[in-house]
This record gives sequence, structure tokens and C-alpha cells, in this order.
Amino acid sequence: MDFQHSARAQQYIKKIKKFIDEKIRPVEMQYFQEVHQRNNGQDWSKWSVSPLVKELKEQAKAEGLWNLFLPDTEHGQGLSTIEYAPLAEEMGKSFLAPEIFNCNAPDTGNMEVLHKYGTAEQKDTWLTPLLKGEIRSAFCMTEPDVASSDATNMQATAIVEGDEIVINGTKWWSSGIGHPDCKVIIFMGLSDASANRHSQHSMVLVPADTEGVTIERMLPVFGEYDEPYGHGEVSFKNVRVPLSNMILGKGRGFEIAQGRLGPGRIHHCMRCIGAAEYVLKLLIERSLSRVAFGKPIINLGGNRERIADFRIAIDQARLLTLYAAWKLDTMGALGAMTEISEIKVVAPNVLQQVCDEAIQIHGGAGVSNDFPFTAFFAVARCIRIADGPDAVHRGLITRFELLKYPNSK
Repeated sequence: MDFQHSARAQQYIKKIKKFIDEKIRPVEMQYFQEVHQRNNGQDWSKWSVSPLVKELKEQAKAEGLWNLFLPDTEHGQGLSTIEYAPLAEEMGKSFLAPEIFNCNAPDTGNMEVLHKYGTAEQKDTWLTPLLKGEIRSAFCMTEPDVASSDATNMQATAIVEGDEIVINGTKWWSSGIGHPDCKVIIFMGLSDASANRHSQHSMVLVPADTEGVTIERMLPVFGEYDEPYGHGEVSFKNVRVPLSNMILGKGRGFEIAQGRLGPGRIHHCMRCIGAAEYVLKLLIERSLSRVAFGKPIINLGGNRERIADFRIAIDQARLLTLYAAWKLDTMGALGAMTEISEIKVVAPNVLQQVCDEAIQIHGGAGVSNDFPFTAFFAVARCIRIADGPDAVHRGLITRFELLKYPNSK
């Protein structure tokens, strides 16, 4: 194992840092303040995309900072997972950066699905405009009426009838569904209840404007709606799409999900680590500049020890995530399952802890929108649920650990 960043990864890191520092950071806070003022939980799907975002995207394209996540030289930059990981860390320091570089979820995962498993027609219709940044997408898997931490509980259906697929059910926490450019949904539903437990579900491409698709409501996270992306509850009532919209084949939804979630979890965790680094920087700057009871805040209580603990935790999380990325590249998703579950527990928890202390150091300002801590805290807390909650990943880790002991049950 060699965790030294490759020469091309180092070049991209420098370019991304420079782009964020010079072009995104100066306008990011103002952009989100304006977005927040425009609406609060209503229908922002009719909004036009900000000219600022469009301009920054064009600049990113011109500099070759585009589709960096895709390990393909035709559509992406050909970077391996371990090469892309530090790039994701840099993007994690900014809320806007992933979108500007066309590296934001759920589009990245959906593009990976289409790239790996899509037909030529599916790629031409949906992957190409996603890669160009012309449209956005959503992923509909989680359901309100079942424990979705066990994905085999899904009740929404995708039934083949002749040359069509008929879709019924309700999904929620469908990230990105509120974006005005969201044009396609990847829907996962039950296709054959009599099949093997992990062969019952299928993934289907559903144009967002298909008759019967309704955004019932947008869902707030800690009172914020994350405009203009949003997380929605979506109903599907007798939605009909052509059989050609099935991805890979009937009953292969879990196979696709495993291929999708492995790299995506690396991306999420590295962005968490980048965010934790940025929050720690702000925490330290505040503790050095503010004085209370005649001393800099850094010299009060156990603040110095806490900073040391955060430095240790962030570095540990980074090394573990890079190790998982290396195993994913060399052994595939099955070979890296334990490590991917480990980082999924570790990275968001580290970010949550650093955010909590940054809020404390900043006092009242820490819980305001003048600083990014509450937003990063919300991200961390949500990621501890999304793509499998902490308890599920700990259970998987334990299961693999016990396989080393023949007498375990």
C-alpha cells in the first residue's frame, strides 16, 4: 500500500483548491443566503438555475475540473478511487464545489449506474446530458412505511406488463428531486416477490415528468429545505414506462446497488473529512482570536486537548478511508466491504463531533447561518443514516469479524 498521491492527483488537488479559494469561496455564502431568501419549503422546481452557478460550471469545464469521479477516460478523467478520494476531500470543504465540478450526489451514483450497467440507448438519453451537466437526477429507494435500513423491506413495485413496467408506491428522502433541472429518477422497486430475497427488486429509469409521478412534499432537515436540491416524498401511481427503461435486467436491483454504493460511500466519507478539516480550521482561528476571562479561548478548559483529539480523529479517518479506496480499486466492492462499512461509521461521526465543538467555541454565532457549522452538522447526522445507518454497518463489520472464528454463531 502506498498512500502517496499520484502526480496527476496532486495536480488536480492544487487546481481544485485554487478554484475553490479564488472563485467559489468568495461568493458561496452570498449565493446560499440569496437561495434561502427566495423560498422556504415551497415549490422551487420552477426556479431557473443561478447564472452564477452556470458561469462557475463553465469555468470548471474549461479548466478540466469536470466529472472527476468517473474512472473512465472517455467520459471522466480516468482517476482511480484512491486518486479521486483526496479531490473529494477538497470538495467537501465547500457546499457548492461538488455541483460546480459535476461531482455531486446523487448524480455521481446515478451516472456510475448508467455508465456500468446502462444500455446504449439509456446512456444516450440520460448519461450524456448528465455528464454535460445539462440535467440533474434523483434516486428513489427509501420508503416511509417500512424500515428501509433493510432494503429487502421495500414495498413499492415495478411490475413488468408486456412491453411496459408499471410502477406504484411511495418513496421519500429522494435527494435532488426538487431541483429545477431534475429530469430523471432511478426507481428501485419490487418486481418478483417469489424470487430469491436479493433477486426480487429492479431498478428502472423514470422521466420525472411521467404521468403519475407526484412530488407530495419537500422534507426539511433540522428545519432547512436545502434549496434548490431538496429531499422529497414522491408518489408513483400507475406510472408506466417502456420495458427498455429497466436497468441491467429484472431482479438485478441489489447487484446494481452494491456497484453504486461502494464508490459513493468513499466519496461521502472523504467529503466529510474535508468538511471536518475546514470546520477545525475555523474552530482554531476563533479560539485564537477570541478572549474570555482574560485569556484566548484556546487556553480555557480542555480546548487544546480537544483540538489534539480532533487532529488524531481526522487523520485516522482519512487513512482508513484511503485504505478502503485502495482495497476497492484492487479487490473490488466485495473485497472492501468491511473497510467501507468502517469508514461509513467513522467519517460522519468525526465530522459531527468537530461541528459540535466548533458551535460551542463560536457560542451564539455557531448556531446561526453566519457560519457553516449547523449545515455541516446536519450533513454528518444525515449521512449516519443514509446509505445504511451506523448500526447496520457495525453489524456487518461484526459478522465478517466473527467469520474468523469457526465456533461463532
